[in-house]
Amino acid sequence: MSLFDEALEAAGARSTGETAEPIDEAPAAPTQIPPLRRGPGMPSSTWRLRSDAWEYLRFAVKRLVHGSEEDGELSADHEIWHGLRALETIEMYWAGFGQRYVAGVADLLRRGEFETALDRIGRVVGRLRTSQLTDEPSDGAVEEGERGELEEDRDPRPRFEVLIVDETTAADRDAIRAEARRLRNPADDFIYDYVIVPSADDAVAAVLTNPNILAVVVRPGFIARTKQPLSRDLLEAIALAHGEAGSRSSAAISALPSVRRVLALADTLNSVRPEIDLYLMAGAHIEDLAGALTKRFRRVFRREDHLELHLSLLRRISHLYDTPFFGAIQEHARRPVGVFHALPVARGGSVVGSKWIGDLAEFYGLNLLLAETSATSGGLDSLLAPVRTLKKAQDLAARAFGAKHTFFVTNGTSTANKIVHQALVSPNDVVMVDRNCHKSHHHAIMLTGARPAYLEAYPLNDFAFYGAVPLSRIKQLLLDYRAAGRLDEVRMITLTNCTFDGIVYDPERVMAECLAIKPDLVFLWDEAWFAFAAFHPVTRRRTAMAAAKRLEERFRTAEHEAAYEEQRQRLFDEDGTPKADEAWLSERLIPSPRARLRVYATQSTHKTLTSLRQGSMIHVYDQDWVREAEEPFQEAYMTHTTTSPNYQILSSLDLGRRQVELEGYELVQRQLDLATSLSQAIARHPLLRRTFRVLTAHDLIPAELREVGRPMPLRDGLATMWRAWTHDELVIDPSRITIEISRTGVDGDTFKHDHLMDRYGVQVNKTSRNTVLFMTNIGTSRSAIAYLIEVLVKLAERFEEIQEQRDAALPQPVEVPMPPLPDFSAFAPEYATDAVLPDGDLRAAFFRAQRRSGVEHVSPTELRERVDRGEQPVSAGFVTPYPPGFPVLVPGQVITREILDFMAVLDTREIHGYDAVKGYRVLRT
Repeated sequence: MSLFDEALEAAGARSTGETAEPIDEAPAAPTQIPPLRRGPGMPSSTWRLRSDAWEYLRFAVKRLVHGSEEDGELSADHEIWHGLRALETIEMYWAGFGQRYVAGVADLLRRGEFETALDRIGRVVGRLRTSQLTDEPSDGAVEEGERGELEEDRDPRPRFEVLIVDETTAADRDAIRAEARRLRNPADDFIYDYVIVPSADDAVAAVLTNPNILAVVVRPGFIARTKQPLSRDLLEAIALAHGEAGSRSSAAISALPSVRRVLALADTLNSVRPEIDLYLMAGAHIEDLAGALTKRFRRVFRREDHLELHLSLLRRISHLYDTPFFGAIQEHARRPVGVFHALPVARGGSVVGSKWIGDLAEFYGLNLLLAETSATSGGLDSLLAPVRTLKKAQDLAARAFGAKHTFFVTNGTSTANKIVHQALVSPNDVVMVDRNCHKSHHHAIMLTGARPAYLEAYPLNDFAFYGAVPLSRIKQLLLDYRAAGRLDEVRMITLTNCTFDGIVYDPERVMAECLAIKPDLVFLWDEAWFAFAAFHPVTRRRTAMAAAKRLEERFRTAEHEAAYEEQRQRLFDEDGTPKADEAWLSERLIPSPRARLRVYATQSTHKTLTSLRQGSMIHVYDQDWVREAEEPFQEAYMTHTTTSPNYQILSSLDLGRRQVELEGYELVQRQLDLATSLSQAIARHPLLRRTFRVLTAHDLIPAELREVGRPMPLRDGLATMWRAWTHDELVIDPSRITIEISRTGVDGDTFKHDHLMDRYGVQVNKTSRNTVLFMTNIGTSRSAIAYLIEVLVKLAERFEEIQEQRDAALPQPVEVPMPPLPDFSAFAPEYATDAVLPDGDLRAAFFRAQRRSGVEHVSPTELRERVDRGEQPVSAGFVTPYPPGFPVLVPGQVITREILDFMAVLDTREIHGYDAVKGYRVLRT
């Protein structure tokens, strides 16, 4: 259900905010205007509900103004009143127009002043579409109290909103807003509006529903419980937010003393939207409060310090807006210089006067050339030794993503992964790694000389791709190394979060339970497809950096120490010997408070946030950074980073960081909502659901790994998603919609290229034999979703027509069944470390294959014959279907019948390391 569901529209529901009286019915005849009401299961999309409600009111009232005679009056149950009652609550949490404005529109409609009401509604629609006033209102439509708002709407400066939490009267609210307008200065770079709510519940509701809020001012006069008619979903989400911050509910907050009440609300708001700045405005004894509250609040003010608050708000937003490297690039482009270094394209020197390549400047623009310079010329900061603008830009990115350190990478996450591996791993260290992770991890292991111990993800044979690695399997392998006396050799574990197909781990749980077995284990989380997750209150909890921070805080508590000691009594004998594996596998393990958190995350910023291609980041949350990692990391960074980095990529990373700090929540929430809309459109459309099937958590995650168990939690509401992402071992990223297409009669690759791309220009990243993956991102629009649905309908009609025209007398094509997905077979004996554990020497096999005399090419047919004779041919290289980009074979691996069967029916057009003419590269015996 939406955050404001049908209960909000009940006749008895009313607000106790600014509205003088509840919006009630007006008598009249029925109309034929299409209803606004939501069907069951609509996504938790307040931004869309708000926009659609105002758009619908505009449409409906316009019908009243210009329609037929029977449309000229309002019936008691007209949809207009349902929309107005919904907006009466929604507008409490948004700045600008507010509940009183909604009540004013309702009053005009009751009096039959439809044209004036239409003018006011159009003013809101204009702001929602453009953030500024578009049409000049007629003089008769403007009341004196509205003129200040209209002036704001004409202001072109970037606008944000500030939440005030305090129980106030309508007169107080007017005075606060008037004071804010009085303090506004033409020289200010930004403007802001106030959202004023009376309770802790309303404060949480506001930051959950209104992404424009970038600061919160808490005044101790707030109450605990909301008086708004909120939906069950939103009320449950508010309770979950309070609980995650340490207090069970708003009722618990209300029972606390004043200072603790303020602290509890601050903790809740920080857990939901950590990018928001908190300020406290108090009365007496603020000197005493300041020392106790500085960790939660940026500043503490007396109530009369409006100017200082105003300046602080603008100053803080300017810090978020700051893009130091992009600013330096702009300054460099504007500055006249003489170019005497080795970069002819700089300043357009080799382009502008050319007779043959002038179209480069015409196409890309002169600024691209003016911004180019040599990294060693001294004009801009150096990526390899940043000390000014680039260093500051990376520090700002660390703040945004919750890391202790962040590093920019200009040649993709493949390079980022190699940097981290080389920095942390030495030859013969064991690295536990998901066999299905990106090929760059396998290449990095080869380069470092580490020995991979491959972890097997569960196979999804019906859909021809892998899932994720269950935590029980990871724990078992660690326990196997401990039993063999080799646990000290295990250095690092690498997992992909989230996977290409959207399966997301619980990093906090994985790291905690692994550290309980090996307290110094290093973690590398490949978050190539998950950079966006840091900017939504639900998805953030499953990012590596957020999980590391929570673990660090938990390790410091007395409760954790006590729980650890209690569990230790159960897991160890009196002499300190660990008990049998069954005991360790049956419990949720608690790590020692003295375990070391060494967590790294690599992200393809360009894949899910704003950045030019190959723009990536490495985030670090390592408690032993200075002592153990800083110097080797810098060496690895210099090893793999070009001395001539692309400054345009670096600028885009700087700008992408600014964007997500200022509007990331809004963009990510919209991304998730639109994906849910797509899945629901397919599920509900009669033709689409006959042709396609949306795969859910029930299809992609085994039941034993799902505690909440809902197939698509976000479809049920934000609270259901929140519970699933808190409790389930594995979840599905809602922005990824996997469609099963078996009933179309074509395979995934053909569907992608011949139908989606060539016929309609729809681009997708990944298919399997019988699935297609659609991903929404922060740039996806509602129009794009509508177009995709239109395309799918046309394709479904086409496929049905082909099926109907097929001559029933002819034999139907026989579908070749997909063989089971192959597990990692084994390293050949000469490359295996021992016959007990799975790790092996990938590097030795790789370099043996570099000698021509050590390799032969064998056709698939001959290779199958050798396997049938009982031979064990050994792969000489990586064989990697792309996408998704993980190796089916690695150097030193035994080639089995299962692998050959899988490769024989693989329909991916691009397979790295395999030559269709020569065959497989195999090590000579």
